[in-house]
Amino acid sequence: MSERTEDVSAADLSLTGAQPASPLGYYSWAFGQLGRDPFYILVVIYIFFPYFSSVVVGDPVRGQALIGYLNATSGAILAATIPFLGAVADKQGRRKPWIAGTVMIMSIGACCLWWVTPAATNALIYQTFALMLVINVAFAYSEVFHNAMLPSITPANKAGVVSGLAFALGNLGGVSLMLFVLIAFALPGVMPWAWLPDAPLFGIDQSIHEHDRITGPISGVWMLIFTLPVLLLTPDAPSTGWRFAAAAKAGIQDVLETVKQVRHYKNVAIYLLARMLYNDGMVGVLVFGGVYAAGNFEWDTISLLIFGLCTSVTAMFGAYLGGIMDDRLGSLLTLKVCVPMTAMILLGLVSIQPDRVLFVVMVSTDAVWDFPYFSTPAELIYFATNQVFALFFVTALSASRTLMARISPPDRATQFFGLYGLSGSITAFLAPLLVATTTQWSASQRWGFASLFVLILLGGIMLFWVEEKQASAPEPPWSS
Repeated sequence: MSERTEDVSAADLSLTGAQPASPLGYYSWAFGQLGRDPFYILVVIYIFFPYFSSVVVGDPVRGQALIGYLNATSGAILAATIPFLGAVADKQGRRKPWIAGTVMIMSIGACCLWWVTPAATNALIYQTFALMLVINVAFAYSEVFHNAMLPSITPANKAGVVSGLAFALGNLGGVSLMLFVLIAFALPGVMPWAWLPDAPLFGIDQSIHEHDRITGPISGVWMLIFTLPVLLLTPDAPSTGWRFAAAAKAGIQDVLETVKQVRHYKNVAIYLLARMLYNDGMVGVLVFGGVYAAGNFEWDTISLLIFGLCTSVTAMFGAYLGGIMDDRLGSLLTLKVCVPMTAMILLGLVSIQPDRVLFVVMVSTDAVWDFPYFSTPAELIYFATNQVFALFFVTALSASRTLMARISPPDRATQFFGLYGLSGSITAFLAPLLVATTTQWSASQRWGFASLFVLILLGGIMLFWVEEKQASAPEPPWSS
């Protein structure tokens, strides 16, 4: 009887072996993703980046290449800085001040996107490039500090479902904002539906793409509001009292020591390398999926909003169900199923053109129904295939974070989540660069998009060399 009680108590401890936060604390942590992810969904994936590529730049091929170089540049910056910031945060203890600072930068930057007008001069294009670069870097920093809280605040037997819930809430936020943008700004005056306003709200002018540009300020304000539960209700690690300069010096030494001890952390290193490849390939499919569809099928803002809305609903349910699958089957087995599936589905996506599917099967370009969006067979097949991709993608995202929490050493959580963030940043430098250069070399969005297949497949294969076991700090040589 006492052994049973001890087992139950151990199961209820956090992944660090300490007492976890209360349910209010760890469910409030999930709201951080509800605040942050809608920006990525609206601005990066479905609305603003495609608008920047197709309208601001005015050339989808050049626009996709610029977005590739943007992500490559931010990846280089993150590669040089993010592990050290994580180590500094471990030394200082607290993560929430870092979250608050990065969210403030993102929110202000998102609001500034309102002034990015169509048919821009080269000067405005490159100013926008610089602004989006700052936001991208701040987004990655915020993600590291937020993720690093997971191992200590969540019971070990609920880590998967809490991580999945966070992704589900993020997609719920994206769905909510996309519905609002559709009903309030994009559809009025375009569709004759009685339940729509007669004109866009707040005097939004669709002719100068204000319905695209408003996604920046809306997501920026949303981010500020829904980060508050994390800052107010989720417990932070106690401050160690280290000053920044001393913590920075010690943090750099810790990172260098970790690099020297790579043999000890071999399992984590293999996982991070695998994740470095498959994660950025999968994220690239989402980032460039809207850009590809806008150029390939000439989808407008409304089409992209409906596309993003449905994909986010699919991802919302997939994230929660994937979290349950994670806790029942284990994070590693979940990844071994989901990652190869996303690679196969990407091949299906790039096989679709307006007049054919599976590369060679010809299909009609005539509308198959009266609904003005996704009306041709190829568009409907692309739409449906992307929903299947979203299910596997978001499950893999959630399981990736949980696996990192399960195998990283508890006393170096932020440093290792910094390395985890870096593993999504090095190919945030390679994968977009691969897409950009392949797009330019082939003068084809299709082959630029398809180049991501190699990264996903290689990462999925490497997962078979990973074990789901927690690392510990190496013993000092004198201990033996």
